[in-house]
Amino acid sequence: MDPGRRDRALHYLFASARALTALGEPDEVLAAIVKHAHDLVGTDFTYLSVIDEKGNLSLRAHEGVFSSVFRTARVPISTGVGAKVIESAAPYWTVDYLADETLDHDPGFDEVVRTEGMKALLGVPLLVSGAVVGVLYAADRQRRSFAGDEVGMLAAFADHAAVVLENARLYQEARRALDDLRQAYSTIEAQVETMRRAAAIHEDLTRLVLDGGHAGEVAEMLVAHLGGRVTVYDRTGQIQASRCAQGPAEASSPVSSAVFAETRRAGRRREHLDPDGRRHQIVAVLAGETLLGHVVLTRAEPITDAEEDTLERAAQIVGLLTLTQEAMVEAENRVRGELLTEVLRGHTIDDGLRARASARGVDLDRLTGLIIADAGAERVAEMGRRLHAMAEDWQGLAGEHLGSAVMLLTAEDVPAAARAVHRRLKAEIEAPVLVVSGRATDRPDWVATFTLTARCLSVAKVLGDADRAVSTQDYELYALAFDPARDKELRHFLSSTIGPLLDYDRRRSTDLLPTLAAYFDASGNVAQAARHLHVHVNTMLKRLDRISELLGPGWRDPEPGLRIHLAVRLHKLSRSSR
Repeated sequence: MDPGRRDRALHYLFASARALTALGEPDEVLAAIVKHAHDLVGTDFTYLSVIDEKGNLSLRAHEGVFSSVFRTARVPISTGVGAKVIESAAPYWTVDYLADETLDHDPGFDEVVRTEGMKALLGVPLLVSGAVVGVLYAADRQRRSFAGDEVGMLAAFADHAAVVLENARLYQEARRALDDLRQAYSTIEAQVETMRRAAAIHEDLTRLVLDGGHAGEVAEMLVAHLGGRVTVYDRTGQIQASRCAQGPAEASSPVSSAVFAETRRAGRRREHLDPDGRRHQIVAVLAGETLLGHVVLTRAEPITDAEEDTLERAAQIVGLLTLTQEAMVEAENRVRGELLTEVLRGHTIDDGLRARASARGVDLDRLTGLIIADAGAERVAEMGRRLHAMAEDWQGLAGEHLGSAVMLLTAEDVPAAARAVHRRLKAEIEAPVLVVSGRATDRPDWVATFTLTARCLSVAKVLGDADRAVSTQDYELYALAFDPARDKELRHFLSSTIGPLLDYDRRRSTDLLPTLAAYFDASGNVAQAARHLHVHVNTMLKRLDRISELLGPGWRDPEPGLRIHLAVRLHKLSRSSR
């Protein structure tokens, strides 16, 4: 090597080493190294490729390259000069790349080589800890050989490039480690803050339980920690409490019963997006499998895991408070129910009984009426609870008695009070409900009043009434059937009219009375009555003949027929009322 070229080589190597110590951007340093190598070796173009994550040699820096296609080319490491260099971890060169049959050619890269006009190619490895991480190339567009000093100079620059790549890798690892450390520190800070907030929330919730708090206080606590609007619903979907952070953007949309039902089916919590784009985080308040209500957080921001835990814990507290309050109400209901039972069983209303009732705002001497509400046998307990919730409005007592939901009340117009109770019950249960009222006498006999009202309820149901408010006065026409004070009159009337049929059916287990009832219901149409009883017409005629023998041939005449028809009807109603 001539002295001038050697001086230039030393100068370029020194410049490369200085660039290394500056720790500049890796791509800029690699570009400078490739430029120095290009100027020193004197080939037509020089380029540097590194092994990427897909196992290809990808161009990283270049000097003297014309073709844009060449700049973006990726060569499989199993082909070309690169494969030889990587396999041997030593320099390798060829006089004519395309004509060299000792190389494994990649058709795609061969086409790029033709476009660039490349002939001679020298490649030296970039070694890091003995492993090849890339290749530095020097190429000519004419056939030629490469001297030993050219190979040595290019290898020296390749060593510098390898250092750059290794420094870049170490720097990236250090930066990632620092980022991970910062992220871990941020995560720790966030967890500490979450734990602090969780501890504060737990303290607030514990205080609410110990102080006997209510749903409104739970809502206030949640708003203070979570923002937005918090609404607490009871098991019927009615709002118990609603609290909102300051600001017009936190207005809440009502949640429908259908959404609550979907939440119950989906599990404990679900998110509901309303038409205005607000998020409702809905958590069911459960005691085992029993639904006690819902807690709803409404705001624009999504909920975090920690906030979700807070919301679910608050729902548990609402459930605990609800059960506590219901237990207190149940105890009060039990006391009031005991008072109701004592009155309706005819216990003497003495000073002790009066004092116990007065302590609950009830004056037993001023009670004026009795109400029975019926929505089906399966809802008696529910009707009793609902009547109890209304009893205070009428200074009364309510509960269950002998399988009926009953309320004793104070009102000047008892039927009007019954109509008001009917409207409220129907609105609450959204189902038909029959309410029957009875008014007390001047010297109240609540046992007789209850019996009369209960029998009137049975008669009303037989007559087809299922969804209205009525009083015992509305059924005075049927008083013989349901008034216990007139039982003797009823028995005498039935005995004097249809007594022989009753005796005959009782002795012989026949169905003459049902046959007569079907005959009257069919307005005297024998064929229609036979179809109703599912018997042959001849059988029906034989039965009617037997009835004529027992009641006399004139039982179908207008006046006797009306008395007998009424007797059959009263017998049926009296049986149902009892």
